[in-house]
Amino acid sequence: MKTKYDYIILGAGASGLMLAYRMSNDSYFDDKSILIIDKEKDKGNDRTWCYWEEGNGEWDDLSARSWTKVFFGSHSFSKTIPIEPYSYKLIKSEQFYKTLWKRIESKPNFTFVQDSVDSFTELKNVVHVITGKANYFGLKLFNSSLNPVVYNLQDKYPLIHQHFVGWYVRTKEDSFDSSTATFMDFTVSQKGNTRFMYVLPMDKKTALFEYTLFSKNLLDNSEYEREIVRYLRDKNIMDYEIVEKEMGNIPMTSFKFSNLNSEHILNIGTAGGWTKASTGYTFKNTSEKTKQLIEFLKQESDLTKFHKKSKFSFYDLIFLDVLANHNAEGAGIFSSMFKKADIRTIFKFLDEDSSLLEDLKIVRAVPPKRFLQAFLKRLFK
Repeated sequence: MKTKYDYIILGAGASGLMLAYRMSNDSYFDDKSILIIDKEKDKGNDRTWCYWEEGNGEWDDLSARSWTKVFFGSHSFSKTIPIEPYSYKLIKSEQFYKTLWKRIESKPNFTFVQDSVDSFTELKNVVHVITGKANYFGLKLFNSSLNPVVYNLQDKYPLIHQHFVGWYVRTKEDSFDSSTATFMDFTVSQKGNTRFMYVLPMDKKTALFEYTLFSKNLLDNSEYEREIVRYLRDKNIMDYEIVEKEMGNIPMTSFKFSNLNSEHILNIGTAGGWTKASTGYTFKNTSEKTKQLIEFLKQESDLTKFHKKSKFSFYDLIFLDVLANHNAEGAGIFSSMFKKADIRTIFKFLDEDSSLLEDLKIVRAVPPKRFLQAFLKRLFK
C-alpha cells in the first residue's frame, strides 16, 4: 500500500471534503497524490447547514430550501423581515457528501482510507501520521479534527457553546408558513442564558425546530426536547410525528487556532478557527476559505502564512466577552441589533465584508454599556 503522499486530509466532513473537491476540480493538483483519512465515509444526514447569500451561489444545486424572509422574535421586538437581494439557504449534508464524493472518486490521484487517526507529527520536511492500521507521510497535512483541549485549558479567550437539539416534525394538516424561516425566537424562557428557537419550514407540513443556546454549560438531552415540545404546544401544534433528529455543539471562541498551524500542517474547518466565533456559522466561511487555500497552495509552501488578521476577530472577541460574562442579556442584545440595524448591514457585518461606516451602524445598534466595559477591559488588560 502507498504510504507517501503530497497532501493528506484528516477528516471527510464539510471542510476536508470541500478542500478535496476543490483540488479535484483544479488541474494544478492532477499530478499530486492526495490521501483522505476518516473513520467513516458514509456520514448520512448528520448535519444541516444554513447560510445567507446574495443572488445565485456555487451550492444552489444542492440547496434543499431557501427563504427570502426571516422572522426575528423577542418580547421587546418581533418582525418578519424581507432579506432580498439575500436569501437564506439550507443544505442537508447527505446530498452534499454524495455529490462531492462522486467527483473526488472520479480522480485517480485521490485515495480514501477508512481508519482512525492516533496522532500526527511534523518532522523536518514531512508530516508523519499514525493511524490504527498504518503509518503515512505527507508533504502537507490539513487537519479538520477538533481537539477541545487546546481551548478548554486556557482562560485568555472566552468560550461559550452553541448547543442544540433539533427535530424535523411532520404534521397531517398544513401548519407552517413555508415562505419564512425563523432566524431567532427569544420568546422562549431564557433561564439566565441566551436561548432561542430556530425554525426552518421545509414545506407547509414539515419543519425543523431547533432549540438552541449560546451558553457555557450544556443541558441534559431531555431538557432540549422538553422545550421543543413546549414550543410546539404554544404554537398549537399537537398532532405531529418526529421524522428525524439532530444535535450538535459548536465552540464559540476567539482562541487563536492559527497559532497551532506550522509550515507543513494547517488546521481547517472548526479546528482551524473557520467557525465565525460570534455566531457559530461555519459552512459559508469554509467555502470561501477553501477557495482561498487552493490559490494559496499554488503560490506558497509555508502554511503559517495562510491566516490573515482582520478587525473582525477583535469584534468577535468583544462580543463573546459580553455573552460569556452577561449570558442572560443575549436576547436584549440581539433584539436591539435587529430592531435598529438594517438586515443587509447585519449580514455584511457577519460576513466580515462591512465597511467601517457599516461597522459603526452595528456598534450603535447594540446596548453600549456592556460592550464599552468589555472593550476597556481588553484595551487595558
